[in-house]
Amino acid sequence: MNIEKSSYSAMFTGVFTAITASLCCITPVLALIAGTSGMASTFAWLEAFRPFFIGLTVLVLGFAWYQKLKSKSQQEIDCACENDVKPSFLQSKRFLLFVTLFAGLMLAFPYFSGLFYAQPTKEIIYVQQDNMVDITFTVEGMTCSGCENHIESEVNKLDGIVSVKASYEKSNTTVKYDRAKVTEQRIIKAINNTGYNVSE
Repeated sequence: MNIEKSSYSAMFTGVFTAITASLCCITPVLALIAGTSGMASTFAWLEAFRPFFIGLTVLVLGFAWYQKLKSKSQQEIDCACENDVKPSFLQSKRFLLFVTLFAGLMLAFPYFSGLFYAQPTKEIIYVQQDNMVDITFTVEGMTCSGCENHIESEVNKLDGIVSVKASYEKSNTTVKYDRAKVTEQRIIKAINNTGYNVSE
């Protein structure tokens, strides 16, 4: 097999596995951008395979770098001189570096996905003690901090929300709100509209 072709294949396999590893977190952001937030938890099932995809990405890109950096045999050098063809940009070390950086960015996506969710500036509101409600919902489908940010962003858009904290580790969302301004059903609807489900 041609070394350049195997290195080229390894690069694109690395990008594919890196994107797949973060697909469960990329989907909510794409859904937010597209305005179809209901599809947010579509790829949540991939989260269980994330460590496998990360390992595969590292192995494949490591192989591509090995192919690029290993010393060439005399026969390969002679063949290159005979053909006298300069390798294309897609087969260069610079392109492999670009691919590696992109893959790293995709693998780290869950850690900075919160940047895509607008956090509304909340005014400090006075809530009568009788109207203050503190409730915790069990929410299914969250797999990372990006999911938490998505839910918190949507619930914070409602009037009367004092605070909201989602946790994918605990599979819940805790909301403090003024029941004179918002109902429990509207909060549940806001969470469900993100693509994650409040279990009754």
